[in-house]
Amino acid sequence: MSKRNLGKVLVTGTDGFIGSHLTELLVEQGFQTKALCIYNSDGSYGWLSELVKKNPSNLTTALGDIRDPFQMEELCKDVDTVFHLAALIAIPYSYIAPQSYVSTNISGTLNLLQAAKKCGVSRFVHTSTSEVYGTALFVPITEAHPVRGQSPYSATKIGADALVDSFWRSFSLPAVTLRPFNTFGPRQSYRAVIPTVIGQVLSGATQIQLGSVHPTRDFNYVTNTAEAFIALGEADNSVLGETFNAGSGREITVGDMVKLVCKITGSHVDISEDPNRMRPEKSEVERLLADSSKLTKATGWLPKVSLEEGLSKTIEWQRNHRDFSNAHNYHR
Repeated sequence: MSKRNLGKVLVTGTDGFIGSHLTELLVEQGFQTKALCIYNSDGSYGWLSELVKKNPSNLTTALGDIRDPFQMEELCKDVDTVFHLAALIAIPYSYIAPQSYVSTNISGTLNLLQAAKKCGVSRFVHTSTSEVYGTALFVPITEAHPVRGQSPYSATKIGADALVDSFWRSFSLPAVTLRPFNTFGPRQSYRAVIPTVIGQVLSGATQIQLGSVHPTRDFNYVTNTAEAFIALGEADNSVLGETFNAGSGREITVGDMVKLVCKITGSHVDISEDPNRMRPEKSEVERLLADSSKLTKATGWLPKVSLEEGLSKTIEWQRNHRDFSNAHNYHR
């Protein structure tokens, strides 16, 4: 398969979980990379801080906010490829503060699209989410599955996806959308189920309280997802205007995932469902299972790290980073 050169790269959301891993991989592979982290009063680069301390010659950083259209235009100057990952992603908070999700996920994406269009960016890789599908009407889920906003978060991502599609159709902006399923791995927030389960198991807990344990998820290790982004960035122009799923192709219940963590760590816990951690009844997504064959056919991408291997890597990382978070402060 022929590959395009990424050229100079801009990545948004690099202080976050997936964004930091993608940036590390791009820098490791030698790409000239500009990393945007959310502005904060102490000048922190979040999860990108360790890489910034190493001061690689092919990395430049900026603190800012995708809600500022003028800064986005400045950042897109002389950029060939944009990987847009910046977003508000916590589903529980979207029930409380939905307007902030509209401002960041929809308006922020619009700002970046306008900037990419004006500056002549040659590839715009946008980040969607499997949450836009809602509870699966059929599995495995292909890109033809209807989208259904079952939370304010997913609704704003549907809106952002539609904006990206419209810029391709209206202005021929060379855009493509990656739709990752449930990415996990080192540095993921404790608001996600896998890190909080691991944290509680490693802390010696004998009972874990979770929200609903029967929904199924397609958990995909973070380096698999980062490689999917790069694969779409390097793909030929046949991918433009298209959306691609990236998942492991394996379905497991939340409860069975907990049992797998216990097996790997040699632990035993009892699981109970906490009503306070349940999503609103009509908002819970019951099944997610990806069909990523479209992405594989277009780019050759395949997930290299299995669920078991990914869990082992994540467990080891959390063992070595006990100060990462208090395992009991998780709210689903």
